[in-house]
Order: sequence, then C-alpha cells, then structure tokens
Amino acid sequence: MTSPITPENMVYDLPTVAAGGVSPDGTQVTYTVTQNNRETGKSETQIWIADIDGTNRRQLTHVGTANNLPVWSPDGTAIAYVSKREGDHPATIVLLPIRTGGEARTLTSHATPPTSLAFSPDGTTLLYGLNVDPENPDETPRDPKAPAKVRVVTEMFYKFDGMGYRGQVHTQAFVLDVATGTRTQLTKAPLDHMNLTWSPDGAAIATIQWHDGPFRSTIATIDPTSGETTALTEPGAIKGMVSWSPDAAKILFDTEYSGFAYVDVATKTIHEVNEDTGFQPDGAYAPGKGPIWLDNDTIIAHGFAGTRSGAWKVALESGEVTYIAQWDAFHGGITPIPGGDAFIQSTNDLAGGIGLAKIDATTGEKTQLFTLTEELFAEHPAAQWELVSVDRGDYVIEGILLKPADFDPAKSYPVVLDVHGGPQGAFHQAIVPDAQVLATNGFLVLMPNPRGSTGYGKAFSFAVYDDWGNEDWKDLQALLDKVLEAPYADADRSGIMGYSYGGYMTSWAIGHTDRFKAAVCGAPPFDLESMYGTSDISYLLGGMQWGGAPWENREEYARLSPSAFIHNAVTPTLIVQGEADERCPVGQAEQMFISLKKLGVETVLARYPGGFHGFIANGEPTHRLDYYERTLAWFKRFLGDPV
Repeated sequence: MTSPITPENMVYDLPTVAAGGVSPDGTQVTYTVTQNNRETGKSETQIWIADIDGTNRRQLTHVGTANNLPVWSPDGTAIAYVSKREGDHPATIVLLPIRTGGEARTLTSHATPPTSLAFSPDGTTLLYGLNVDPENPDETPRDPKAPAKVRVVTEMFYKFDGMGYRGQVHTQAFVLDVATGTRTQLTKAPLDHMNLTWSPDGAAIATIQWHDGPFRSTIATIDPTSGETTALTEPGAIKGMVSWSPDAAKILFDTEYSGFAYVDVATKTIHEVNEDTGFQPDGAYAPGKGPIWLDNDTIIAHGFAGTRSGAWKVALESGEVTYIAQWDAFHGGITPIPGGDAFIQSTNDLAGGIGLAKIDATTGEKTQLFTLTEELFAEHPAAQWELVSVDRGDYVIEGILLKPADFDPAKSYPVVLDVHGGPQGAFHQAIVPDAQVLATNGFLVLMPNPRGSTGYGKAFSFAVYDDWGNEDWKDLQALLDKVLEAPYADADRSGIMGYSYGGYMTSWAIGHTDRFKAAVCGAPPFDLESMYGTSDISYLLGGMQWGGAPWENREEYARLSPSAFIHNAVTPTLIVQGEADERCPVGQAEQMFISLKKLGVETVLARYPGGFHGFIANGEPTHRLDYYERTLAWFKRFLGDPV
C-alpha cells in the first residue's frame, strides 16, 4: 500500500549524495551521504566508499557529524577529509589509511572548516582554503562573558549569506605538511582565494580571487613555497571553475553563463574559447573533478541544457562544441576515472534515483551504480511528470509539470505555479522536495524556466536584464495558460509560489493580477532600492540586473519593484523568511508583510531564526519541516483537493 510523500519524508528520509573522488588506480570511489537524524533533529554527513562498479559499499567515517571533502592521496593508500568534531577547534583535517588499515590521524584543526582540500601531485602536502580573521589569526575562542566587539566596516563585501558578518575575514590559502602536520599560510592579501587547484606538476596553484564578492574576480597563480601571487587577468565576470591543461600551460575557466575561456599562464593572454556553447557549464568543479582533458586542446565538459544534464566535447582553439549525450536527470560535477575516458557523477532524477552513476565520456552511455531511495519511493511514489512548452517570440519557454503519483485525468486538480530563484537559475529533471510534497498530495505543480534561466544559451539568460517583471512574467503566464487548457487543470483554483527571484515574481504577480487564489512567497526582493544597499551582493547584482545604481536610475528601480504595485494585491499570502538571510534580507519580507496587512489582505509571515538564504533546502531540519508543512497547509486551505 503506497501513500503520498509527506514533509517528514522529504526532511528525514531523502538523502543527499555527492561524489567524492576516484582512487588513483580507478578501482574505488568515495562519496558522501547527508541525511537528517530523526532523533537529534540535526544533519549528518558521512563518507562512504564503493568499488567502481557500485558494489561493496561501506561507511568509512563514524566519528563527527559532518565529514566532507574526501580526497585520495596520489599513491591511493589514504584519503584526507575535513571532519567536524567537538571542542574549540572542531574543524579537523584527518588522514585515514585505506589500503594498509590503521587508525585515522588528525593532521591539524581550525575553528572553522576549510573551504577546499587537495593533495599535491607528490602527495607530501595538502592545500586548503580557510577563512582567516587578521585580528585573530590564532583563532582564539571569544570570551562569552566579554561584551560584543565593535564592528568597524571598511569593505563593501563585509557580510555573506550563510556566514553572516565577515568584517575583515578573507579566505586564504594554506599548505599542510602531511608527515609533520606543519601548516603554513601562503596568502594574506585582503582578497578571497577560492577554488584552489594544484598545477599538474605541483609547481603552482591556481585560484579565483574575489574582489568585493564573487561578481568581480581574477584568475591568479600562487607559488606553493613562497606564497607569491601573480594575477593573470583583470577583475571581471563570474568565474566558477579553474582547470589546468595537462602541460600546465593553460588555465581554463567558465565565463558568464554559457561560455569558456582560458588564460595562457606564460603570457597572461586570455583566449575566448566559445562565449555561447548553448549549454550551461557545470562550474562547481572541486579539485580532482572535471572537466576531462583529452589532450592539451580538447576537453569533455559536463553541463546543463534546458532541464537536462549533458556532456559535450569542446575544442579550445577552434571553439567547436560537439554534442555527446544528455540525460533526464540532474547530475553533479564530473569526477574523472584516472587513465580512462569515463567519469562518475552523483545523480538525482524525477523517478527518485538519487545515487551515483558511471558515464562513458565518449559515447555518453550511463550506468547507474546504485541509488539510495528505492524504499522511500516504493512506499511513497514520486510525482508523475512531463515536459511542457510554449512559443513566445524568438524563444521556446519550457517547464516541468508534476502530477500526483495516482493522477486521474477524469478529476479536476488545483494548480500551483512554482517559480525558481536566480533569475539565472533553472529547474532540472530532479527531485525538488517542496514541489514533490505538493504534487503527491493532490496538486499539479508547474515548474517553468522563463527567460533569464540558464541552460538555454547566453541570449536567453541575459534577456531578463533590466526587464524583471515584464517578458519573464509573460513567459510564466503563457506557460500556465497552456497547462490550464487541459480539462483536468482547474483554472479557478491556481496558486503561485517562489523563493528568492521566485519570491520576487510571486510578490510581483499578486500586485498585477487577482488570478491566483493563494501565494507562498519566500525571501522576496520586494523593494529593490532598499535591497541594493542591504543585501550581501545586490550592490553588484543591481548594476547587472537593474540598470545601474539607484541614484543613476531611480525611476527604473521603482518600475521594477513589486512594492510599487502591492496596493493592488488581494491574494492570501504566506511569506517565509530566514532571519539570517543576507542575500534577500529580512527587511524585504517585513516591508511586504506590513504592506499586505495594511491593505487588509490575509497574510502570515513565518520567520525562521538563524535561517540563511538556502535554509529551505539545507538548513535546520525542523525549520525545513515547518516550511513544507506550512506551505502544504496553506495551499490545501485556499485551493482544496482534487475533485
């Protein structure tokens, strides 16, 4: 006997799986499994290992509640990882023997967890990034009885979502001698050194340096002995990936939302490979992960096209892009298998297959190694789904329509329009917990990718710049209208929900139409002028997305702000907001709440203490549970059940 997915299922029974690394001999793979513990109510991450065919799976770590970043030593005899333990310096770097057996050895400890971890090619040194406070370089614990220290701000990038107040803290590069445990801080410049990556010969380290946040960054190299840093590019657009060519002559990076470029290390010359590949490169490459270099000029890249994951071959000199394969799934980044032309990826698909897969880089043939959700989705089947689309001018607007697992076309269903964040984001063919809860409990859930979404080419992603609430809003309505043509979709019982940019579109929608009978609005950018100076990155984002700074274009900020139209709202609205959200600060939700209450609109503001911007996906489990339950109850109350 099966039953719908419950909010509790999504919080406590749905694991997150991430590929760690493949052993140097290509025979084993490490991976992490994150799950929320029902008894403690806390999230736990442990490291597992399996043979490369997915067999002989076993848990490697049992001490600590958060074990992450597993990396293999070059000789394959051990892995290093970061473990959260008890004490004043709970973030420890641990070395665990694999082939020879023996006890795990703590190499060093810090007050905060390293942001990355990588062995040098000769295996003698570990490289990692760490947030360093220059006023407390020894990480001395604060006296809890002492008064709070005055915070003197001199940089614009003084806070960051998920971290909170940064002050003068920056991510610096460290090296750690594996034999002795001696650690050395390589960099001290007031910049953030991200994506630290060894050159193939170990002679240099590549890094992305953030200048005033992630939207102005440079590619640089660091000498692993002296710490001398050499900038190779001028501050520019977002770059999320650095990857050395096999001969260490080039450093490849991704540009904007759909391109590649590389910098010649010797000449510091930037070469544009292809500014619009037609897919969104998977830029979240940790050390030891993709792309696969076939030679010094050719790579296999993983990325996203529309709602699907895929792989493409890219020639660096000609810029030619060759399609290999696409899959109905959302995959994690490429983890190459040494000495071969295949790779391992974490998988998440709409059938509920969350686990690891092996993919042939030449043919694209995919072999699912294992999934960890068979029991969950056997008892609580995932939603049925289909792709829907509509033509709008030069673009095809695509979306995913979820239906109840026991969908009956003879019934009439309420419909919820779910808008993703970004706007440079996308819905993929993956399990989205809140959408699954709604769909399997009697709703049709439409998850569209309007213009501005990634994975549809550069022009599509940029089409929303300085045009929020216009053509993107028309895209959403057109796709919803298409769905409502079906006899089983009840046009009189539709709702809207969204988070971040999706919260913007939700607050925009209720100020422009009364077609929705209920709304759930998460972390809304409500008044763009006030958000410009209070968000951690909007002083950079605003210049890109909203036509400059407020004093340069005040009328435009008013035209694009939902606050200017909220007086038209009549839709019952639930607002959900993390109180520690630095991306879309709590003041935005407060302004919206007061506006709706003054207008007499039925409104509830649910505030989650300590909740950062992404808390509904990976924040406090009890808060996530409350969000799912509250959202389901709100739509049940105002939209009802299938009839």
